[in-house]
Amino acid sequence: MALRILVAEDEFVTAFDLCDTFEEAGYEVEGPHAGISSAMLACQKAKPDLVILDTELCDGTTFELAQKLIDDHVPVILHSERADRDALAERFPQAIALAKPCPPADLLCAVSKVLADA
Repeated sequence: MALRILVAEDEFVTAFDLCDTFEEAGYEVEGPHAGISSAMLACQKAKPDLVILDTELCDGTTFELAQKLIDDHVPVILHSERADRDALAERFPQAIALAKPCPPADLLCAVSKVLADA
């Protein structure tokens, strides 16, 4: 059974690029989810193996969701604007922060690292 990655991203093109990248690499993809409530509901229905989480979705910032996922031992990769990366790494040391745009190879490398450490 393929590992399941939940994608929470509200930028249409970015969201589908992420989903395509992970599906082509053999992962099962849940999403994309453009809103916090949608992503949270999907996590409650079936716990993902990893979450790619944009820090700002259509209905607000995702910091509370990120912390809840981390507290539930779900690995999180925060996907945000370049300027936010250092602040995110400081606030969420248990997560990996990647700056947009992130090359697919770097995303897949980060996913592999996070899943290996989990």
